[in-house]
Amino acid sequence: MKNRFFCTLTAALFFLACNSNAQNVDANAFEQKINAGGVQVLDVRTAGEYSGSHLKNVMLADWTNKAQFEERVKYLDKNKTLLVYCAAGGRSGQAAVWLKEQGFKEVVNLQGGITAWNAASKPVVKQEGGAELSSAAFNATVATNQIVLVDVGAEWCPPCKKMEPVLEALAKELQGKYTLLKVDGGNDATVMKEIGAAVLPTYMVYKNGKLSWKKEGVVTLEELKDALTK
Repeated sequence: MKNRFFCTLTAALFFLACNSNAQNVDANAFEQKINAGGVQVLDVRTAGEYSGSHLKNVMLADWTNKAQFEERVKYLDKNKTLLVYCAAGGRSGQAAVWLKEQGFKEVVNLQGGITAWNAASKPVVKQEGGAELSSAAFNATVATNQIVLVDVGAEWCPPCKKMEPVLEALAKELQGKYTLLKVDGGNDATVMKEIGAAVLPTYMVYKNGKLSWKKEGVVTLEELKDALTK
């Protein structure tokens, strides 16, 4: 009886230990999980590394910048499979363990990182720097439109992704009542510096050429409507 109890307890502890650990898979298995759909993919490298090349449709949170990392992953779904990768698998392995400790249900780390992914001839997106938004173009838009909503964000930013349906709803409710001006947080460094936008996302409202409202981070639909209409 004691032996049976001990075996049951050991099996339960083993199951819990396995369940608390992140998975480590090779490039083929990682790609299969992406292709199966219904997952989140997170690049935990620096913005500079990301700009060289990255996997398609991924979000970015720099593991070496702990404050940024913790802030951005707050907007990921803990109940949805999260795939993580870095350059060689070390940083993403550490991040995966931490993410599991924070309550993410399933975290999968790419062994060997994007280096192994490239060695397996898997597809990547090579970043081609688009034309940077000039200060003149920014100022002209602000000056020639009565109400301008400035959206400082990036396609790889988790909280920016969370804001997409809010901005879509805003566009429908206030159609034709404001001009949307997007500032790319990964490309438009000069404008960001000039307007004092250091956090992604940042939202700013200009009325008749003057800044009337500014807020960093995720905002509600009502906050945006109030800022634009009052």
